[in-house]
Amino acid sequence: LFEVLKTGLTPSASGSAYFELESPQATPHSFLDRPSSLKITCTAHGPRPLPRSVPFSPHLLLSANVKLAPFASRQRRGYIREASERDLAVHIETALRGVLISERWPKSGVDVIITVLEGEDDGPLGALGQKEEGGLSGWESMSVLSGCITVASAAIADAGIDCVDLVSGGVAAIVRQPKPGMGDGGGEPYIVLDPCPSEHSNFIAVCVVGYSQKRDEITEIWTRGDLGAASLGESPEQFILGSLLDRAMEAACSSRLVLEEALKENVEFKIQNTASGKDSAGTTRNQSA
Repeated sequence: LFEVLKTGLTPSASGSAYFELESPQATPHSFLDRPSSLKITCTAHGPRPLPRSVPFSPHLLLSANVKLAPFASRQRRGYIREASERDLAVHIETALRGVLISERWPKSGVDVIITVLEGEDDGPLGALGQKEEGGLSGWESMSVLSGCITVASAAIADAGIDCVDLVSGGVAAIVRQPKPGMGDGGGEPYIVLDPCPSEHSNFIAVCVVGYSQKRDEITEIWTRGDLGAASLGESPEQFILGSLLDRAMEAACSSRLVLEEALKENVEFKIQNTASGKDSAGTTRNQSA
C-alpha cells in the first residue's frame, strides 16, 4: 500500500492534513476493476474560547465531526449525517483524548472536521446491496477509522496543540483464503495488515487501534467479527485476539513513520519561511536606511 500524508494545506484552519492510501494494483481495465483507495482531509480549528453559555471546563473540550462525501463510494450518499459517521466521530475523539494535554487549555475547545473524499469499497458493484442501510458496512468503516485517526493526529499537531505523543491508526484482519472448488470457507485463516475489503471475500474478524508508540499505549481499540471462528493453529480465543492486536499495532507503527516524516517536512518548511521573512525584513530596513 502507498501512503501519502501532507499537512498545512488549509490556511484558514489552525491545522490541516490530507491522507491518501492506495493499493498498488495495475491500471484497471474497467470501472469494476479500479484499485481500492482511501482519501481523507482533516482540519482542526482551535483552541478557541467556548461560548459564555457553556459551563466552565478546566480541560480542553474536543469535538470531532466526520462526514463522508456523497461521491465517497460507488453508491451515492445523502447529505444528512448518518449513524456510522457519528460512531466514527466517537472513536476518533476517544483516540485523540488519550494524548492531548487538555489541562493547558481551560474553557477552550477544538473542533476536528474530517471529510472522507473516497472510501474503500467492500467489493464489486454487484455487492452494493450487501451494505448496511444508510451507512458504511462494518469492514469498510474499520479501514476508514484507521485513516481518520492518523490524519486527525497530524492536523492536531499542525495546529500546535500540546500533546504527549502522536497517535496513529492501525488495522489488522483475519481473513480466510478461498480454495478452488471449496468456496470462501475452504481455506485456512490468516492475518493481514491494512486489509482492503475489495480484495478479500471472507472476513472473520477485524481490529482497529489508536496507538501511541512512544508511550506504548493504546488510546482506542475496536474489534468486529467472530474471533471464535478463527482457528489460528488451534489457539484459544484470547491468544487470537492478542495476535490480532499485535498486528494492528504493527500497522499503526508503519503509519507513524509516514506521520512523523510529514510533520518534520512541515516544521522545516515553516522554519525556512520564517528565516526568509526575517532576511527580507532586514534587507528592507537596510535599503531604507
